[in-house]
Formats: sequence, structure tokens, C-alpha cells
Amino acid sequence: MGRLVYAAITSLDGYVADADGSFDWSAPDAQVHAFVNDLVRGIGTHLYGRRMYQVMSAWETMDDDGQPAVARDFGRIWRAADKVVFSTTLPSVATARTRLERRFDPALVAGLVESAAANVSVSGPGLAGQALAAGLVDDVHVFVCPVIVGGGTPWLPQGVRLNLQLFDEQRFSNGTVHLHYGLGGERRH
Repeated sequence: MGRLVYAAITSLDGYVADADGSFDWSAPDAQVHAFVNDLVRGIGTHLYGRRMYQVMSAWETMDDDGQPAVARDFGRIWRAADKVVFSTTLPSVATARTRLERRFDPALVAGLVESAAANVSVSGPGLAGQALAAGLVDDVHVFVCPVIVGGGTPWLPQGVRLNLQLFDEQRFSNGTVHLHYGLGGERRH
């Protein structure tokens, strides 16, 4: 049985993208990227909404030549995992090991996590918000960047209240802080 993991890189004021839709300020340095790689290494399946899938699908065909070792490593990890894209508008998927679901179904996601041999990640604030609201998320990882962007796309949904336990924290030399929260050993679904 796996755990459902939500991880996000945010600004100090809680946004994954600024008001213009940019997230270039969140690009991890080598130290943070290596940490993210180790976190993602334990993921067997990624759950994406359309927009996040379209961003992440670049890893399928990205030319590794000249890329830093941490980027090459992430690409290999990402390509080796299964992906499920939840979208009502995406006509088809263009990456290997990927299937398309037309709507977010909490029972489907719970079953996927329950039968998984490895952890499952949910990515993107919209889809993760639905999973959080449905009580499906077991672990929350947030990488807080030392930048205030003043508005944009929040990383957490409004109207959801969860009491979490701090499991771990990590401070990086570039000022980024990683916080790992979870529900302890309990499963809520």
C-alpha cells in the first residue's frame, strides 16, 4: 500500500505561480533539486491535472546532453514512473506510461493508492486541492522559496481544514526551506 503525497514549491506568501503565471523564481538549485529527486524516487505513479501534465511532459523528450546531473537524474526518475492525467479537455496524452481519466474520482484515486506498491504523488494545486478536500492526501511536502510574489496561484485550496503533524524540516543554503507534514501513521481512507 502506498501513500498519497502532495509536494509543491511555493513562494513565502504561498503561491506556486505569480500573478503573471510565471514560476521561474521557483527553479531549484542543485542542492534542492537533488533533495526533490530523492523524494520523487519513491513515487511509482504521478497524478496530474492538464496544466501540470503539459508542463511536466517536457521531461519525456528533453535532451539530456549538457544538462546538469540532477536534471538528467530527475528525467530518468520521471520517465520510469506511471502517470494518470485527469482532464475533461485534453484530447489525448503524448507520453509513455500515461493514461487519461476524464474526471477526478476519489474512489478511483483511493483504490490506486491502496493497491500501489510505491507512493503516489498528486501534483498541481487544483488536483491536489480536490485530493486534500476528499481526505486522500497522506503527506504534504512544501519547499518554501525566499521570495514574495504578491499574488497568483495558491498552493493550497480554500475551505479545507486539516490538522497535520510536522515530520521533518530541512534548510538549504539558497534559503529554501522544506517542510514535511503528514497524518502520522493513520490512513483516512
